[in-house]
Amino acid sequence: MGARLGTRASFGGRSRGGDDDLAENHEINVTPFIDVMLVLLIIFMVAAPLATVDLGVDLPASAVEPAPRPDKPVFVTVKPDLSVAVGEDIIARDTLTATLDGATRGRKDERIYLRADKAVSYGDLMEVMNLLRNAGYLKVALVGLDGRT
Repeated sequence: MGARLGTRASFGGRSRGGDDDLAENHEINVTPFIDVMLVLLIIFMVAAPLATVDLGVDLPASAVEPAPRPDKPVFVTVKPDLSVAVGEDIIARDTLTATLDGATRGRKDERIYLRADKAVSYGDLMEVMNLLRNAGYLKVALVGLDGRT
């Protein structure tokens, strides 16, 4: 008629007590770990594009007057045929140091204005800049056309 109570109680189909003890389970339950990792993956997938936003910035024009040019600037010109001129005189590259010393009266801190034709390669221009640096002229200004119209 009623349920009979014994020395063993039944829990979910398994009896507990006596000699039928359950063996301890030493395995890690990785399901919660996987759930957390998937949530973190989704968060990073959503947040990554927001972290790399490209901002368009409209920079203001400079109101500063250009630096005044000296009365007699020293121009070094590299022509399309790779000849070098100091002022209006075409010179040999190995005489560049002596010619510049004469044009600047030996003042190595004077600014040298370097200009080159569009046809001159970057490597050839760098070669002339290295000659200027080796001669002790470290203040070199590159001359270009004013693009403002």
